[in-house]
Amino acid sequence: MIGIGERVGTLVGVRVSGPGREFLIDDEPVDIFIEDGRISDIAPTGAVAPQGEILEGNGAWAVPGLWDNHVHTVQWALAAERVALGGAASASEAAAIMAAAAPLPDGRKVGSGFRDAMWPDHPTLALLDSVTGEVPTYLINADVHSTWLNSAALRLEGFASADGMLREQDAFEISRRLNAVDPVRGDAAVRDAGERAASRGVTGLVDFDMAWNADAWPRRVAAGFAAHRVEFAIYPFDLERAIRAGLRSGELHQDEDAPEAGRDLIHVGPLKVISDGSLGTRTAACSHAYPGDPENFGVLTVPPAELAELLTVATGAGLAVAVHAIGDRAVTGALDAFTTSGAVGTIEHAQLVRHADLARFGRLGIIASVQPQHALDDRDLVGRHWAGQTSIGYPLGALRDAGVELRFGSDAPVAPLDPWQAIAAAVTRTDDDRDPWHPEERLTREQALRASVRSSVRPGELADVALCGYDPLTASGADLRGMPVTATMVAGRLTYGA
Repeated sequence: MIGIGERVGTLVGVRVSGPGREFLIDDEPVDIFIEDGRISDIAPTGAVAPQGEILEGNGAWAVPGLWDNHVHTVQWALAAERVALGGAASASEAAAIMAAAAPLPDGRKVGSGFRDAMWPDHPTLALLDSVTGEVPTYLINADVHSTWLNSAALRLEGFASADGMLREQDAFEISRRLNAVDPVRGDAAVRDAGERAASRGVTGLVDFDMAWNADAWPRRVAAGFAAHRVEFAIYPFDLERAIRAGLRSGELHQDEDAPEAGRDLIHVGPLKVISDGSLGTRTAACSHAYPGDPENFGVLTVPPAELAELLTVATGAGLAVAVHAIGDRAVTGALDAFTTSGAVGTIEHAQLVRHADLARFGRLGIIASVQPQHALDDRDLVGRHWAGQTSIGYPLGALRDAGVELRFGSDAPVAPLDPWQAIAAAVTRTDDDRDPWHPEERLTREQALRASVRSSVRPGELADVALCGYDPLTASGADLRGMPVTATMVAGRLTYGA
């Protein structure tokens, strides 16, 4: 039996779905032949003698390897050791959960995933202090744009806050400090998380960690990481360093002596610029004020002239860009900066888009890197905080109709790193017993799958393949969310086998 890490020569008895299926005449089982990490041939099962190590497909559906195009890798990996707060229905409940939690080995308590926008009470410093005392305690919002700290943690970090809440840049700084764990511990967590991702058919991700990832990823590969491909982002505070190092988007970035299993996995990604806040913290930059707060239109965290300059410098240095823009004012500003600079890349999130900007997206060739599950997680928030907005909320179908290329992601740990969840959310626009939310924005199964892959199952393509229990082009929403994955391979090397 072929083992994890071994190279597959022939994938026997599978049916093809998704990109590549259009080149086959029927759904009968085929054998897929792999040479030098690429698909060399596809033939009816048994028509050509197998070569190399054989992996029995047993009638499973073969799809191109899945990508998650927006992941905060270390934060996602470390979430496994932090206190889960996603179920907390109030500030009082979240504080009580942290009171009962055990400290980490470094003596701090860290919780993550709280969503306070719908809480009946407000987070306060007095509340958190009353139940956590002198143990430094940190609660990270699900969207990472705010953190709630007790007095002991504020003193330790050198911050002050009347209510214990830090937002935007201050919150990001706290998150960066919490993620800056010992590399041995952090890399082990990333390796374990990568194996979990492979079990869902993931063969690549875009890493948006707020760190100097150009050193971290080669180190992880040298230590044995080989679960999937990575494109790592650069942040403005490291832009000059990246330019001095000669980093260019798309180029391979690994040590020449990297282990064979991890070769050709790590590539330079885009410059990431966060241009506004988030809906959850009511800081996404919008054209209409937030209800009950007539002066609050959100925040543009990067002034328009500075954004255009950053994109211009990045473009001149050979870097693509990824601009975080959630509110419609931020999306318009990002499109303006793309126009001025001639930059290429993505707008991340695009959760509120003016009708007039849809055509600009398509005309400029900007990719919309979106997270379909967010639409379902946030639908109640939208009803409360964006009810008066006139732009399109969480568009998918509208972007598609404007000729915009879509790429799906999770924003993990904000949502689980599971491309099948994103595909199901895009197809059904519901994940509970309620009717689909804005069903006009649904995508077809084929469109949703295409937004989750970077390749095709056809000769000449990379042998990045996932084997699934159901045909994703006919599976129900529930079956998509629970899609059984029986094997995953990267360049023909087995990274997961059920």
